[in-house]
Amino acid sequence: MGQITTKEYLGNVQKEIENELARNIQALPEGFNKQRFILNCITVMKDNVRDFSGIDPITVAAAFVEGAYLGLDFFNKECYAIPYGGNVNFQTDYKGEIKLAKRYSSNPIKDIYAKNVREGDFFEERIENGNQIVNFRPEPFSDKKIIGTFAVVLYKDGSMMYDTMSVSEIEHTRTSYSKAANSKAWKQSPGEMYKKTVLRRLCKMIDLDFDNIEQQQAFDDGSDFDPNKNIIDGEAKDVVTDPFKASEEPTEAEEVDSPQQ
Repeated sequence: MGQITTKEYLGNVQKEIENELARNIQALPEGFNKQRFILNCITVMKDNVRDFSGIDPITVAAAFVEGAYLGLDFFNKECYAIPYGGNVNFQTDYKGEIKLAKRYSSNPIKDIYAKNVREGDFFEERIENGNQIVNFRPEPFSDKKIIGTFAVVLYKDGSMMYDTMSVSEIEHTRTSYSKAANSKAWKQSPGEMYKKTVLRRLCKMIDLDFDNIEQQQAFDDGSDFDPNKNIIDGEAKDVVTDPFKASEEPTEAEEVDSPQQ
């Protein structure tokens, strides 16, 4: 296998990103800043360039451009391009999921978030006068074991939906259906991935009105889960009144392997 410098490899990736953006300019969101987007992509790659070693720049560019369709920022960690098994998976982050839900929900959203529930926290679901109620009181600054996660969306019209998953449910989803179950995201930030998993399931119950098919496809690809599986399908709970008191979330010398032809 031949060798190329890091500078050459990054230059090839940048060229392919530019080509892909030019071919699909109609799919880019209003106000898209091409120069800043490309700069951010290359900056992110520089920090992890060896992880992309041997991967075709066209494949790398395709993953990055999916973030462009959705207007997400790789540098701000709203999404990721994850090299895994000789491929690159586009994946949205918890922050990116929230941004997209607020931007594209047909029913305007006041707030949307997810919380991890730890041992010792108080978490309650109940039905009162026909209304489903959730109460959550976490122990301050707790580092105890996470036992479950819930996600909530509050609409501006006063309505609400929420969903819950136990850790065992989330881990089963991860091991059975994740595209990259042993990726850095899962290994280094499991709590964030727990929140994203439940939030993504809740988002499937939210009517998201994307501008074009490229955005819809990028959103589906960013889930981390196989879109042909049904495990992520769930039943969200409609709530008429908001039972929460607070809803804010604290809330050139180096060489790399050239890609195989």
